[in-house]
Amino acid sequence: MADRIEYIIFYGFSVIFKILGLKLSRKFSTVLAFIFYFIIPIRKNTTIDNLSRAFPEYNSKNIRKIAFGSYKSFAITLIEILYLPWMKYGEAYKATKCTNINLVKSKYAENKGLILLSAHFGNWEFMAISIALQSGMPFSLVVKAQRNPYVTGWLNTVRSKWGNKIVPLGISIRQIYKELKDRNIVAMVADQRGPSEGVKVNFFGRKAAVYSGPTVLALKTGAPILYGISIRQPDNTYVSEFQEISMDNLPEDYEDKVSEINQRLTDYLENIIRKYPEQWLWMHKRWKY
Repeated sequence: MADRIEYIIFYGFSVIFKILGLKLSRKFSTVLAFIFYFIIPIRKNTTIDNLSRAFPEYNSKNIRKIAFGSYKSFAITLIEILYLPWMKYGEAYKATKCTNINLVKSKYAENKGLILLSAHFGNWEFMAISIALQSGMPFSLVVKAQRNPYVTGWLNTVRSKWGNKIVPLGISIRQIYKELKDRNIVAMVADQRGPSEGVKVNFFGRKAAVYSGPTVLALKTGAPILYGISIRQPDNTYVSEFQEISMDNLPEDYEDKVSEINQRLTDYLENIIRKYPEQWLWMHKRWKY
């Protein structure tokens, strides 16, 4: 019953944002950020702790400014996601301007399968839908189920509205492997904390656990990895650019290869975060162990 009530509220806000329109709805992001940062603080201490670790040179005032900016960024993203069911094809197509969409097309044309990575940055949901439409090639989206199954179902319906395929995270990795062997495009967000026993890399000068799934899949299938981040502009539009992660000059040892590629992925992400720290989701314990 609690899940149903939560979903009704969730859906109700979606309808409200439809009535208001996306431009006006975004104006509520400051109110939502204020509520979740000051009144009902959600993971506020974790956010501030993460930022203090990542930017030890910043004073408390700067840390809290970035923290609130991160909450506002997430609030904008949430509003935009809730608006997704009401988006028209043209809106979805233009939701993210990709500066090098031809790189995606050319790498796909190599017929090795293709791994597209992104992060909880800007609006990753807009990016997955928009880039797939621009490339003319549907993606197989590897997604994590939400706590509420009704919300999960709603999200997956929206994500697949224009042809993308849903591959639930947690199923056998063989399914994702099969998608790549079938020469499909697999897209996933892979920037959260990995298992304690997993590979650890340097992230903002500290060791951080990462998920090695994308790296292992790339090594096993030969699929190239393109990393792209959706960066929100001052006018609330998005710009993204993909970069191929180099597989050159890797160590001979397999485990060392996995570690080195993961470090390259992490270095790329860190570089973007340093430029736009308020647009990354700092609310999870990135350095838990």
